[in-house]
Amino acid sequence: MTDPLAPLLELAGVAEAVERSRIACEELRWHEAYRRRWREVRAEAGLRATRASCEIEGVRVPLSLVREVATGGGSDPVVVGALRATVLVERWMPALGISGSAALPPLRQVLARVHTAATAGWLEEPDVGRLRVDEAARDLTGLGPAPVGDELAARIDLLDRTVRTTTVPALVVGAVVHGELLALRPFLAANGLVTRAVARLLLTARGLDPTGSVVAESAWADALNPYLGGAAGFATGTPDGVAAWVRGYGDAVVRGVTEARGVADAVLAGSLG
Repeated sequence: MTDPLAPLLELAGVAEAVERSRIACEELRWHEAYRRRWREVRAEAGLRATRASCEIEGVRVPLSLVREVATGGGSDPVVVGALRATVLVERWMPALGISGSAALPPLRQVLARVHTAATAGWLEEPDVGRLRVDEAARDLTGLGPAPVGDELAARIDLLDRTVRTTTVPALVVGAVVHGELLALRPFLAANGLVTRAVARLLLTARGLDPTGSVVAESAWADALNPYLGGAAGFATGTPDGVAAWVRGYGDAVVRGVTEARGVADAVLAGSLG
């Protein structure tokens, strides 16, 4: 059977992006903090990923507020939901040191559970965790039309089969799933939050970032227009648009490694905020 994602490795700059991200993540793995304190680093990285993902959604909050939510305080529903989604995907992440790809539930189930975590309490109950049937998504409106109903469900199932059978590097898988979910917008709202949480999970579960601490979300939050522009380019399906998205994805991962290293340094020094 032909791997449908294999041709992407031949697109301009994609193989180089894969190699850059692989080297960066491998070098991060040997930081001293990951010997015994990787759980602390991963948890702190999750807080930062949550804050950055909320910022992309237009909810700008300090890291201190995300910490407050994590300890049972805070009341912003978007932040609370985003953190619940982060906690959920971290439960699915394999422990550091376990080799090979982690087995995950079917993609539709993963999406439903992450969306429920992210939106329960602020989105109308009939829309929580359920794919859109006939309504247009309320978010990411600049990415063109998105399918609904049976067509949407079929596209999600096709994406799931592709992820389960492909053998391309994890960076390409994560980039494709991320871009495709933004284009499809499976849910009425919170599609960006769900997509970024699931993409973070895939990069860890498929072995690119075994530490689970790369904060690519910060790169996207700091360059929101290029992030959305790249997603729009991917949605066109053109070779140039897809290649540019994957290259940008690799750049975000490398930038996320830099932030993860800073977190690891702070954990060792006992200087987290």
